[in-house]
Amino acid sequence: MARIFTSLLVVTAALAVLTLPDSVDAHGGQSVHARTPERLAQRRLFMSESKRSLKDCANSEASRRLQERAVARRAAKADSLRAERRQRRRLELDTVLATNHKSNLTGLTNETNPSELFGDDVKCILEPEVTQGPYYVNGELIRSDIRENQEGVDLYAEVQIIDVNTCEPVQGLYLDFWHCNATGVYSGIVASGNGDSSDTTNVDKTFLRGLTPTDEDGVASYTSIFPGHYTSRATHIHILGTYNGTLLENNTYSGGYASHVGQLFFDQDLISEVELTAPYSTNTQELTTNAEDQILSEEAAEDFDPFFEY
Repeated sequence: MARIFTSLLVVTAALAVLTLPDSVDAHGGQSVHARTPERLAQRRLFMSESKRSLKDCANSEASRRLQERAVARRAAKADSLRAERRQRRRLELDTVLATNHKSNLTGLTNETNPSELFGDDVKCILEPEVTQGPYYVNGELIRSDIRENQEGVDLYAEVQIIDVNTCEPVQGLYLDFWHCNATGVYSGIVASGNGDSSDTTNVDKTFLRGLTPTDEDGVASYTSIFPGHYTSRATHIHILGTYNGTLLENNTYSGGYASHVGQLFFDQDLISEVELTAPYSTNTQELTTNAEDQILSEEAAEDFDPFFEY
């Protein structure tokens, strides 16, 4: 019997690559980057240098300090979620797909010491060139809780950005975070294939969109819901990193330079369990698996593992 989720805490640590990405729109019948010989050569060079830098960073004093603070931060978050629950009473693509991103800890209870849950140092390299998708909207609110009134499995996500050139956290990078709701609909967009295209009020909606700056530890934290699915795409979340922009009086962010655009994914077993619950189970659109997703096959590689740990 599938376990019924009421909330999910995920974390991924990502390495910043301050490179302006080339991107193309993709959704539905998406196109992806052409892998020219020049682009492939650049990708190999980037991977070689980043992998070496990542190994050096893993053994650095800066990395150890960040890990100690990460354990404390995630422990505090776990305690907060427990209190909230009591109050409410309730690689290569084949290699990446074969990797289980779920914690292998056993014997866990609600009272397990958080340092045991969050002691591992999770790292991956984010490829600087992944499609943005056509449902990006400029001028979203600066906020960390993007749920609004959307129903679904609560999702608590943490993304950490580290500069592999210095092994230091990247502070002040604004991370956009957007995805569809439990039934596969994006806010802010009226288009065929995005829910009821006759509902013009959706263009003014802002659910499941927001951005927040990374803190002194390079961390951006979000509260959302687990994303649903829509035809031709596996379950995913979009992220976009921007720096040197302008904070506006209406609590939005304008301008700046994009350092990374990409998508993050979830293990198929986790998706399958969530999809058994309402309102996900009411979604009649065809479910595309990770193995069938064209964008994921473009993004995943030996050292690009774009999956949330949970």
